[in-house]
Amino acid sequence: MKKYLLFNRVVPRWMIMILDIFIVATSYSFSYFLVYRFEFVNILRGYFFIYTGLYCIIAAEVMYIMRIHTGLIRYSNTRDVMRIFGSVFLSTLLYLVIVNMWVLPKWPINPVTINMVMVVNFSVSSTLLILLRTAVKSAYYYINNYSNATKTTVLIYGSDNSAVLVKQALETSAKTNFAVIGFVDDDPNKINKEIQQVKVYDIDKLDKLIEKSKVDKLIIMNHHLDEDAKKNALEKCIALGIQVLTVPPSDQWIYGKLNLQQIKDLKIEDLLQRKPIKIDTTLISQDLKGKRVLVTGAAGSIGSEIVQQVLSYEPSMVILCDQAESPLHELRLQVEENFPDVTAKIFIADIRNYGRMYKLFLDCRPQVVFHAAAYKHVPMVEENPTEGVLTNVLGTKNVADLAVAFGVGKFVMISTDKAVNPSSVMGTTKRIAEIYIQSLKNSPANKHTRFITTRFGNVLGSNGSVIPRFKAQIEKGGPLTVTHPEITRYFMTIPEAVHLVLEAGTMGIGGEIFIFDMGDPVKITDLALKMIRLAGLEPERDIKILYTGLRPGEKLYEELLNDGENTMPTYHEKIKISRVIDYSYDQVVTDIVELLALNKQHDDIAIVNKMKEIVPEFISKNSQFEVLDNNGSIEEDVFEI
Repeated sequence: MKKYLLFNRVVPRWMIMILDIFIVATSYSFSYFLVYRFEFVNILRGYFFIYTGLYCIIAAEVMYIMRIHTGLIRYSNTRDVMRIFGSVFLSTLLYLVIVNMWVLPKWPINPVTINMVMVVNFSVSSTLLILLRTAVKSAYYYINNYSNATKTTVLIYGSDNSAVLVKQALETSAKTNFAVIGFVDDDPNKINKEIQQVKVYDIDKLDKLIEKSKVDKLIIMNHHLDEDAKKNALEKCIALGIQVLTVPPSDQWIYGKLNLQQIKDLKIEDLLQRKPIKIDTTLISQDLKGKRVLVTGAAGSIGSEIVQQVLSYEPSMVILCDQAESPLHELRLQVEENFPDVTAKIFIADIRNYGRMYKLFLDCRPQVVFHAAAYKHVPMVEENPTEGVLTNVLGTKNVADLAVAFGVGKFVMISTDKAVNPSSVMGTTKRIAEIYIQSLKNSPANKHTRFITTRFGNVLGSNGSVIPRFKAQIEKGGPLTVTHPEITRYFMTIPEAVHLVLEAGTMGIGGEIFIFDMGDPVKITDLALKMIRLAGLEPERDIKILYTGLRPGEKLYEELLNDGENTMPTYHEKIKISRVIDYSYDQVVTDIVELLALNKQHDDIAIVNKMKEIVPEFISKNSQFEVLDNNGSIEEDVFEI
């Protein structure tokens, strides 16, 4: 029996049928003996074998029809118990009818006695059949969860129906290596109770449980990870060294069964995500449905997500513009696979090439533009100011000017929190681009185009960002490089950021800078520690953290974008409008023309000095350009952002 239970071998159905018939015959015989007070001489003279054989035949037929023998005993449940009761009851009823109509006249015995036998037999037979299944199920549970030392012991978060389904799925899988030792919950009505032979533990006493029992992993449904209670529980597990795994909700299981490949390690993105943002899809649909939409930087992290979300609103055409050939090719394949009915035009171009971009606008006539193309890495642009100016300033000016020339209805620019009181060349190039975009509402040539700027912080998992870098460093065995022990950043998921971009695009009337609620700042050191523990490793013992010093142009703390003194609310709680000054279009154009002229000379000092004239609040930090800042002190409130 052990080899069947331990190696998930299935006992043949005919063996289960024979075992059930044996139990039925034994229980009937015992009931018969009990009613006759074990007077064997009288029993044998009273047609015992005829009545016993008849009952066994009837019971066997009923159980076969009701398929009592077809279920796997180790996975018996309440439904199986009810089928056993039903089969025993039906067998008893049929037996009494047949006995009273045909058997008693030929082989007479006391009718009262046979009725008493059947009452006793009903209890004994059903009890023994259920006990068999309970015993096998318990033995299977014990052997598979306690006698195999190689099993990974797991807890399941929650004790509702979903949690029970996860437990059953893990135990029924032939390939699983998990032993479920309990549930954890914060519901006082369930704590210390048992569900399917395992206990429900108090999540607040998890540390004591670890002292008593070896706990390797916690399994949690990956939906509703934004709930504060679950986040607190996960934080506690990570701090205690328990690896957290996620599984999709049961309605996403393949063919109704949990596939082991669907069990994933908890990602730091899951831990940092917040409650889903509610957006007005009706307004966005009215804005985009049937329109020709251009996305620059379409192959990038933000751009590709904009493409995916825009396509869901049924535009007549989406123009995917980027200079990165291979990523653009990958995006094209995804679009063709997921949105075969939408026209998607691939356009390889550099936004700095005005002639090439003119060709795009001439051929495609976009009605809505999402401008996401930019250089974004602070140290890279700090070391190469000319390239940052060409892409982030000239490239933006090219696309914006063409939007005006071709009468585009709406132009949405993707900016960054690093444009607020910038300390880097990259942040300043984005701020200059913002200023130009804002000034276009005062351009005499602009008759139709509404220019809107959206500004937010770091997005989780974007190309080259801290999280993918930490993952790669962990895979290599460390160390994890952090620039400063106290450095903090704001984070938002890519889908969340793009949701808000689309929403802001619908509410903009032109000239605004919309800023997004980024939540609470995250300490990068804490992020590194959590990622190490999520990988099942111990900080400093398995993976070390190395502090390398702030990089050129890098701030220790990013500015708060939703400061009530500098923002105005909108109808969406997570979107606010920045209070900004109005700019003279002619003056802005003059400044940018001078900047671009200096840029052609490749004199980095002259270029950055001009940028500081255009954006007086630009104070360089950890950079070679600090010498331009009047000994590092300048009035930071020259004008208000």
